[in-house]
Amino acid sequence: MTPIDLIFATANDHKSREVAQILDQEWLDIKSLKDVGWVGDIAETGTTLQENALIKARAVHTKLGGHVFSEDTGLEVMSLGMAPGVYTARYAGPEKDAQLNMSKVLNGLSQGQSRTARFRTVVALIWEGRELLFEGLVNGQIATEMKGDEGFGYDPIFMPYGYDRTFAQMGDQEKNAISHRYRAMMGLKKFLTHNRKKG
Repeated sequence: MTPIDLIFATANDHKSREVAQILDQEWLDIKSLKDVGWVGDIAETGTTLQENALIKARAVHTKLGGHVFSEDTGLEVMSLGMAPGVYTARYAGPEKDAQLNMSKVLNGLSQGQSRTARFRTVVALIWEGRELLFEGLVNGQIATEMKGDEGFGYDPIFMPYGYDRTFAQMGDQEKNAISHRYRAMMGLKKFLTHNRKKG
């Protein structure tokens, strides 16, 4: 059986690898923007994670057609008014520097403030002309310092509830079993599996 092509609207190698591990199916051929020769950035001008996910999926689908999905993820820290939220990737500036982003979050929390936070992922899929959204979230707290060398983004400062380690101190398998992205992608995976069987 010829695999179904599914374009993941991202140029982020870490995300591509993580998602490929989660969606691992022999009947799916997941291609990143690099794989399809996409050049340039897609302006994320939305004010919500849902809007940004749809903007990216629609941009790629308009140009290339086919089956496309995208995701937008936000770290939401209660004491920071749910920031960085939709500005997660560029919280400390347009250069999207993970170290600077994490430092800004850590510096923004004073001693004694609540460190409660959550990661939220929204996946937008364009499939056979339909637009669908899937969401996943994980609750936790912000660590007092950066810990761990695994993962990417804010992983070194986010500790999911029930764990005394950050995402960056976990291996891929352990993190993927509980992460916000995993939960959103499982919704996508269930839809794809169901619709493949229907087809």
